[in-house]
Amino acid sequence: MSQNTPLPSEHMLADAQREQGREERVSGEAWTPFPDHTIESAPAAARKPMAATQQHLGYLPAAVARMAASPQLLDGFGKLSAIFESSTLDPVAREVLVMTIATRNRCHICVAMHTARLTALGADPDVIAALRNGAPLADEHLEAIRVFTLRVLKTAGDVGDEALRVFLASGYTSQNALEVVLGIGTYTMSTLANRLTGAPVDHQLAAFA
Repeated sequence: MSQNTPLPSEHMLADAQREQGREERVSGEAWTPFPDHTIESAPAAARKPMAATQQHLGYLPAAVARMAASPQLLDGFGKLSAIFESSTLDPVAREVLVMTIATRNRCHICVAMHTARLTALGADPDVIAALRNGAPLADEHLEAIRVFTLRVLKTAGDVGDEALRVFLASGYTSQNALEVVLGIGTYTMSTLANRLTGAPVDHQLAAFA
């Protein structure tokens, strides 16, 4: 924009927003700049991770279809989530961390997806219900990672000696503490991206929404 180009006035912006709202009501669909890409329509660099996801899950999640607008983000999340899955945290503990991030960041897609994963892992239904509600867990080992995850977020990593001692005394290791940071980084990325793109819950996850 050149220095001589007038900036849009508040009235112009308001008119544009009203027109956008009118178009959404007519079409019945919310406006979004993030298309639901297919593997064929996506940028070339996004097609390989999209195909891998589709093969792994049996369908292409809407979140992935919209995240494909940034192949770098899609590739980065895929690699980081695979690394997190290879961490020394046990599978249910990993899912507790992810659900803690998902509920805190209000990512409805992530809550549904990881409710399904916890169910597949045979997690106690009471644990799943508590995680979905952001409530304390009766299982002390799992509650320790939930609390520690929230503490890391609240303090930006400066959890303090006492919180670290309590976490370690709950059966976790110093490696696990750093893996919590890995999980937070990975799933902060995906939850924020999902909220930004407004991706809907896939019908395959409707029962877990």
